[in-house]
Amino acid sequence: MSGPSLRKKDAHSSIHEAALNEVKELRELYQKCLENREIEKALQVLEVAIEHWETRTLKHAEAEEEGLYKEMTMENPDLVTTVIQLTRDHDLMRRIVENMKLRLQTHEPDQKMITLLDCLVIIDEIHNEDEMNKLLGDNEKYTGKLV
Repeated sequence: MSGPSLRKKDAHSSIHEAALNEVKELRELYQKCLENREIEKALQVLEVAIEHWETRTLKHAEAEEEGLYKEMTMENPDLVTTVIQLTRDHDLMRRIVENMKLRLQTHEPDQKMITLLDCLVIIDEIHNEDEMNKLLGDNEKYTGKLV
């Protein structure tokens, strides 16, 4: 069973916004490190950014998949396509984070990491919007059952 905050649109949206704001700040810090040629600091920022994606956003995604998404599709089978799309977003983010980790082992910090960070942010922003509008947009139907 998913936690009650995952089912409440405002609370769920706040979780997403907080995590996104943090990763955007890390992206900007990484960019500044590159501009200032602070390679060691850039590496540290990337490690923190990767850890953030793994421990915040992707752990949240896992909780959604194991709880909320299953519950929502059991209650409303019409949501299956939406859940498949949302799960695909999670898969894309996981793949990009894995790519970043591999790249970090074999490359110096570079502009390519900015592109990967930007991709993560864009996918997550679209994902969050779809989750709020397509999955939780009509939340009143479900609030009485599990909250």
